[in-house]
Amino acid sequence: MNRKTLVLPAVVGLLAPVLAACGGSDGADQGGDAIVVGTTDRFAASQDAPAPLDPASAYDAGAWNVLRQTIQTLVTLPRGGGEPVPEAAESCSFTDAGNERYSCKLREGLTFSNGDELNAEDVKYSIDRMLRIKDSNGPVGLLANIDTVETRGEREVVFHLHSPDATFPYKLATPAAGIVNEADYPADKIREGFDVSGSGPYSVQTEVEDNQVVKLNFSANADYKGSLKLKNEKVVMRSFADPDSMGKALESGEVDLMTRTISPQQIKKYTGDQVEKIRLVEMPGLEIRYLAFNTDDPKADKAIRQAMGYLIDRGTLTSKVYGTAAEPLYSLVPTTITGHTNSFFNQYGEQPDPAKAKAALQQAGIDTPVELTLNYTTDHYGQGTEAEFKEISRQLDASGLFKTDVKGTGWDKYRAAQVKGDYPVFGMGWFPDFPDADNFLAPFLDKDNFLSSPYSNKNIQNKLIPASRREADRSAAADPIKQMQDIVAQDVPVLPLWQGKQYVAARDDITGVEWALDSSSNIQLWELDRGVSS
Repeated sequence: MNRKTLVLPAVVGLLAPVLAACGGSDGADQGGDAIVVGTTDRFAASQDAPAPLDPASAYDAGAWNVLRQTIQTLVTLPRGGGEPVPEAAESCSFTDAGNERYSCKLREGLTFSNGDELNAEDVKYSIDRMLRIKDSNGPVGLLANIDTVETRGEREVVFHLHSPDATFPYKLATPAAGIVNEADYPADKIREGFDVSGSGPYSVQTEVEDNQVVKLNFSANADYKGSLKLKNEKVVMRSFADPDSMGKALESGEVDLMTRTISPQQIKKYTGDQVEKIRLVEMPGLEIRYLAFNTDDPKADKAIRQAMGYLIDRGTLTSKVYGTAAEPLYSLVPTTITGHTNSFFNQYGEQPDPAKAKAALQQAGIDTPVELTLNYTTDHYGQGTEAEFKEISRQLDASGLFKTDVKGTGWDKYRAAQVKGDYPVFGMGWFPDFPDADNFLAPFLDKDNFLSSPYSNKNIQNKLIPASRREADRSAAADPIKQMQDIVAQDVPVLPLWQGKQYVAARDDITGVEWALDSSSNIQLWELDRGVSS
């Protein structure tokens, strides 16, 4: 079936709850309404980002949470974590000892949602398209190590890599390697708008108002062939302007489950049995937040970056703004990832040190107070972001070495300005593409990096990243991973702030909530079902 964007003449604001057609799988959802999921993720089209849901240009957690339900990948991460397992493929493996050639054999009988056959040529087309378009906002960097894609018959695909990469299967499990239909996705340009079509477990119809998605209606794909087991037939995802309105919808029963972003106040409110029929589930999380810099801008001189490293008190920041939902982070690599080391703690200490900050600035001949604007996005990372940046500003100004102001901008304009280098200092968050240290380092430090940062360290790019990727045993890559973290702490192209937990709040008749998110904040709608309220 074809999926068309439904442009609704609705007024601005939240839509009334939708009762979808009855349906069911083998679970308790049979005969019931669609499960309604609330999110504060916003999906907007603009001149700078006209294709928020095209795999070639989409590179944020919200968009990927749509693509993971609808566009199939060769492999996927298993339910409880671990190494990737076959999805559109029936088998995949490295076929050489050096981790430079990776082969996948597709399942038989794969089709796109319009009935077109899906074969090896479609996989090649999808990857070649990503590399050809090379969208500056997109995830092309994940696939940049691909030299050529070879097809052998209708069902075999072989990836030849420029250099060894033991993490390559994890990259194939991301929407960056999603398989698209040539009939729907042009070879040399992005597919503008909000239409999404693929061969994944769900098809989706989007309801759009003023170039922004207000609702996504997911329906089980009857022709889906893959490893995922659907426990429902229909899911509706509603986009809310803020956590408060989303929480009210959950408490009234208009929404069955809500996820990112839940506010710190709501976490406290829903803990225990304080709100009838609502339960809060805490899950391990790998989300990080950080300050990033245009290292070519004099206002973000290395000495200024180092001085900020000496002055920011992460413990006070997290406790005042996020409570127990976040903890201080002293590296780009989270504490729970193999290879983590507290490089920033070792370099700058735990408590602010104005004397060392002043010495760094004086040695570089920088006059104080340093006037600086701290830029953040108002609508992408949650309600606490404004308070977070006001606290960072307060801490810097309290030293007498800085005079800062804080400026918030909507994500569609913010991301475009950041990529262009308009901001000397700006805040960003990162939800990993896959749970490995490489994905917390290479996207920020390699060529064609996610931030479009001018920072370049040849030792990292030419030696340490390749060395870490040669090791299939990730613990054996600890030395180059540690060296990269230490270099980042010295040069400060980015300044890590905190690592977050993740939460899901749900009505007590919804089952599968504990599997609703994986550790990388990827939503798994297929795990949700409707049971019996307690």
